[in-house]
Amino acid sequence: MDQAQPNDEKGHKRTVKAAANPLSPHPQLIPQLTPKMHSPLTSRATSPLPRSPALSPGPGTPSNPRRGGGPAPPGTPTTPRPKDFSFLLRPEIYHPLTPLNIPPAFRNSTKQPPPQTPLSELLEKGHFRAAAISAVQTLTGTGHTPQPDPSDPAKIFELLYTRLACLTLINSTDLAAQEVKALGDLNSAFYLAEDAATGKTNHIVPWELRVLNVRLQAIGFGDLRRAVMSYYELAREARMKLAEAMGEHDHSSRELWRERLEDLGVRVAGALVEMGDVKGAGEHLRGLKVGDGGKIEMMRALLWLRLGDVDAARGCVLVGEGREVTRGERVVLALCDMADGEYEMVVVNLAVCLLYVGKMQEGRALLEGLVDAGRSSHTLLFNLTTMYELCTERARSLKVKLSEKVAAMEETDHGWEKTNADFKL
Repeated sequence: MDQAQPNDEKGHKRTVKAAANPLSPHPQLIPQLTPKMHSPLTSRATSPLPRSPALSPGPGTPSNPRRGGGPAPPGTPTTPRPKDFSFLLRPEIYHPLTPLNIPPAFRNSTKQPPPQTPLSELLEKGHFRAAAISAVQTLTGTGHTPQPDPSDPAKIFELLYTRLACLTLINSTDLAAQEVKALGDLNSAFYLAEDAATGKTNHIVPWELRVLNVRLQAIGFGDLRRAVMSYYELAREARMKLAEAMGEHDHSSRELWRERLEDLGVRVAGALVEMGDVKGAGEHLRGLKVGDGGKIEMMRALLWLRLGDVDAARGCVLVGEGREVTRGERVVLALCDMADGEYEMVVVNLAVCLLYVGKMQEGRALLEGLVDAGRSSHTLLFNLTTMYELCTERARSLKVKLSEKVAAMEETDHGWEKTNADFKL
């Protein structure tokens, strides 16, 4: 069950969400295709991707990396000039993050990190908003950490990935979609470099940032077909790398590229779901060849549930005899049972089911018990505050007390700070 919308006494709809892991791949965070786009790669020549004015050639940008100077005289030794990434260090690229959407209990908490806190510590303790700010301060040279050298792509891309990933974790994906445009076209030759040892041409942007870029660019340009085509482009490269690793008998590299290829396959299916091509997504999922267990199978199971095929979802996690079922797989199986009307399962979903059958006070008690035990996921808080709205006239005071209780919890790498939206304030 993804979500339900019970009506209050005034006829207004209130959303109640089913439990989900906020750090797991989510159908809302992975892209989709229209029914006539079953062969996205064939349409590229006749349907060019839109370009933003921000990507137009200009001094210092990837489309114009070389400025001035003519060809070197004959016989002059040529030394590769370091590429200039100063166009990613401009402060005007990045948006300020306001604390106004953070409840006072979090803004005024003693757990708020001081400005000089290292970025690694911010990430470890789940201060994602502060980490996003710190990453930009380092990129632009406005913080306590020295600005990276414009010719150091590894450091620049690491900070940029941290910034964009943290923005998505604090529900500021729209800002990330605007900021990622500064990268321009990652398929351009500017982002390629030759390995002096092997002579091979490699991409200098980390794989994780390239995958995240696909999703954000599609959102930024308002064209999810762009994501599907870009995933196929990455898949073509992954197949080439996989073939090279198999030819060189490099087992670790082979497994890495195989996992990346499987991940892209599931992301394409998610893109098809989001674009409304449910039939195409189902056909695509059935055609995927993936390994047993692991994150990829979990992603497939959640997509099958989104498509309404409960048996296929169960098949993704019930693989192998005598193997212990993981916690994540138990969650998927519980969701499958819920879809079949068997309501004795995961606590948050059970509480929602109790609401549906008229046992609201019992459901509220279950959710409050989870908070008392130290749980604070967005789904849990959202559902509990919805129940407050449905069963009492003093919902706001209960929401404020709930925000104070959550702000007093210990910091974890799953994220400590919450927003007003988590408590429906």
